[in-house]
Amino acid sequence: MDQLKEKFFKKSQELRLEIKGMLAEHGNEKLDEVSISQAYGGMRGIKCMIWETSSLDPVEGIRFRGYSIPQLRELLPKVPGGKEPLPEGLFWLMLVDEIPTKAEVDWLSDEWRKRATIDPSVYKLLDTLPVDTHPMTQFTIGIMALQPDSIFAKRYDEGMNKRDYWDASYEDTMNLIAKLPRLAAYIYRRTYYNSQHIAPDESLDWAANFAHMLGYENKDFKSLMRLYLTIHADHEGGNASAHTVHLVGSTLSDAYLSLAAGINALAGPLHGLANQEVIKWIFNMVDHFGSTKLSKDQIAMYVQETLDSGQVIPGYGHAVLRQPDPRYMAQREFAKEYIKNDDIVNIVWTLFDVVPDILAATGKVKNPWPNVDAHSGSILVHYGFKEYNYYTVLFGVSRALGVLASNCWSRALGFPIERPKSLTTVAIKEFISKN
Repeated sequence: MDQLKEKFFKKSQELRLEIKGMLAEHGNEKLDEVSISQAYGGMRGIKCMIWETSSLDPVEGIRFRGYSIPQLRELLPKVPGGKEPLPEGLFWLMLVDEIPTKAEVDWLSDEWRKRATIDPSVYKLLDTLPVDTHPMTQFTIGIMALQPDSIFAKRYDEGMNKRDYWDASYEDTMNLIAKLPRLAAYIYRRTYYNSQHIAPDESLDWAANFAHMLGYENKDFKSLMRLYLTIHADHEGGNASAHTVHLVGSTLSDAYLSLAAGINALAGPLHGLANQEVIKWIFNMVDHFGSTKLSKDQIAMYVQETLDSGQVIPGYGHAVLRQPDPRYMAQREFAKEYIKNDDIVNIVWTLFDVVPDILAATGKVKNPWPNVDAHSGSILVHYGFKEYNYYTVLFGVSRALGVLASNCWSRALGFPIERPKSLTTVAIKEFISKN
């Protein structure tokens, strides 16, 4: 048993026993009350699931095992001379609730290198798709094509004891995360570069090798990938992609099937696809004025015109947050350090100055601040990464870290199939009339 797996098993069994005792003593205590508007409003804010790897506070933002993004940028191991955290370190933290050492992160990087090989049949399947198939569709199909390698599925068919579900889930998680950058890079090079693929560089860490296989050798871009894949990794369990992985995984579908389902949720315009929508909207603004050098008044005018046309401002607002998204702020800090005088980045910064006041003035928006999607596209464009309908694939590679780590915990803690109770509108009316 490898060192991370052994540590995860020990910690998960300790927590499982603790939860069992807590439920025996306090299981009937109420956590929350559910309103009719919540039932009709997408279950917004209902406290009804357990997600160990991260939590989201409306004011403080995301915390991974209690650590904020600024803390992670300081504490997680980095490459020699680097300033951004290695995503491997965040995965370790989410899985076993410990900040890893550099040696432990190096071990994990090497372990993922060993597990990264993809069967040629997966690439052949992707090559049968029209080249203009959306990259997120290709990504889901590629993940599904990897599913025959699922250790969980094979061992379940062989009669695996339910106490061993965590073990098979861990192995699937490690294998799948290891392969995702190669799969995603293959889709990118196939779609935009006439299948001129780039072999992996075994000397690089997980994120830097992904950047290399995409075709970006710029040192700063590799730093960006480390940051990007860290800050997008998890956002508690209630968001659509995380909840989808949790739901599908609760049926004992393996990590491949569960992640593919979550990726399909991430592909929705109201979720991960928003990063694509933001940069498209900014490019439309640039085309509208015929210039990349826009004044504050021009940007404010375009924002108001967008709202007047019945559209939303992409990249602004969040279901939970009531302050600027810390993930946005981390990208803003990166841009201030690495990027000077970029017109598109400057537009993003001006939007930060004008959009919140305009949205607040409508009286309809609880959170007028930017979310993570508002900044990422502008930085990618700066480095020449202009294929914005691919951006959500980057998001998906990162999000796999959190949702699959959490999936391991769900199996280790023996969580049951998720099955909430639904109501009809007739039942709601009857409830109202009685009360």
